[in-house]
Amino acid sequence: MGTDTPPLRRILVVDDSSVARKIVVRCLRGLGYDEVEFDEAEHGQAALDLLREREPDLIVTDLNMPVMDGVSMLRRIKASPRLQHIPVIVVSSVLNEARKRELVERGVDLLVEKPVSPPDLAAAIERIEKWETR
Repeated sequence: MGTDTPPLRRILVVDDSSVARKIVVRCLRGLGYDEVEFDEAEHGQAALDLLREREPDLIVTDLNMPVMDGVSMLRRIKASPRLQHIPVIVVSSVLNEARKRELVERGVDLLVEKPVSPPDLAAAIERIEKWETR
């Protein structure tokens, strides 16, 4: 974590696969985010419900989920004055160039391809921290 940025205190991990959520949490803990509180949601609507109660410092989300997909969730987050500042990392296995452009236009801060790895997540978080110190 950067020295000039506030530490991440809460991270919301959104994926319909409990195994995928646990992998992301394990990767982040392995990167030194031991003191972080992790919230988990199995789809976009569950994530939005959690966001009504508490605000994370970072959201890591999949795209393809039932009930509400990641793109619909992202659209609502970025349209909310209260939530739009929260950085969003999309973790997905379907990231062709056209899809990447579409997601960036919709407000995704960073994209990480599945299978997720600690170095990929570390690089994404480091880039977000650099943006926040500008």
